Amino acid sequence: MLPTIDGVSPSCVALPHGPWMTMLDFLAERIPAVPREDWARRMSQGEVVDAQGQPIAPQAPFRAHTKLYYWRSLPFEHKVPFDEAVVFQDDYLVVAYKPHFLPVTPKGRYLQETLLVRLKRKLGIDTLVPMHRIDRETAGLVAFTVQPHTRNAYQSLFRDKAITKTYEAIAPLNPAVSLPLRYQSRLEESERFMAMHEVEGPANADTHIELIESASGFGRFRLSPITGQKHQLRAHMAALGMPILGDQIYPELLPALPPEVAPDFSQPLQLLAQALSFVDPVTGAPRQFHCGRSLDLQAAIRAWP
Repeated sequence: MLPTIDGVSPSCVALPHGPWMTMLDFLAERIPAVPREDWARRMSQGEVVDAQGQPIAPQAPFRAHTKLYYWRSLPFEHKVPFDEAVVFQDDYLVVAYKPHFLPVTPKGRYLQETLLVRLKRKLGIDTLVPMHRIDRETAGLVAFTVQPHTRNAYQSLFRDKAITKTYEAIAPLNPAVSLPLRYQSRLEESERFMAMHEVEGPANADTHIELIESASGFGRFRLSPITGQKHQLRAHMAALGMPILGDQIYPELLPALPPEVAPDFSQPLQLLAQALSFVDPVTGAPRQFHCGRSLDLQAAIRAWP
């Protein structure tokens, strides 16, 4: 296994048949987000290797049906000014609290400022892989597998709906909605960027919703998703006329900030993945994890006048 560098695992690219004369020609055309001169520099510094970990020079002849490996880097990332915390760790699992605004895994403009890379740097465990995902905007628990040979057993808990997840959310009350409520609908990708919407057809999204406390027309809710559709809790609360405070997508998609502009960290999405429980598929032991945090209804009301 190729090493992790500064918490970043190597990315792999397979080389098909093609007209490229050199490895540099291929990388510059196929991954143009990295300028050609940057690829040349990185290859000269030994940052692009073959499957055996041997450096590939910029002018090395192109060879189809082989693989290249490289370590992603970004010229700049906005620092997420909140800390993650390890809630539990043993030989099989790491369960961590993810703060708002921090993605779980590297993507796009986020690399070092992701929970996975932060944990790899902190714990020195190169084999960490998330069992599941939560949105970048959502805070709360994320579970990771440690041993590659047990990964499928743990990830199957989510595929088989054999795990109980509990969230908290703060949203405006809708007097027309009687609580507690089990809400079911069919969610599919909409034409709006990133957003889901409800459509006719058999339900594929199922959420139990309870009111914990209320004040000034707002409520703190306990949300228990029975299924795991993308944006399920956010879409369901918006569909009920109770969009979660701080939501930039539901009910209306707000304009995205340019990459050079730092996010507004003052008003996070009021959604917290608070607890996870399941029967461990490897040890057979019951597992129950809590993030040790709760949303503050009064503080949220003050932040959203």
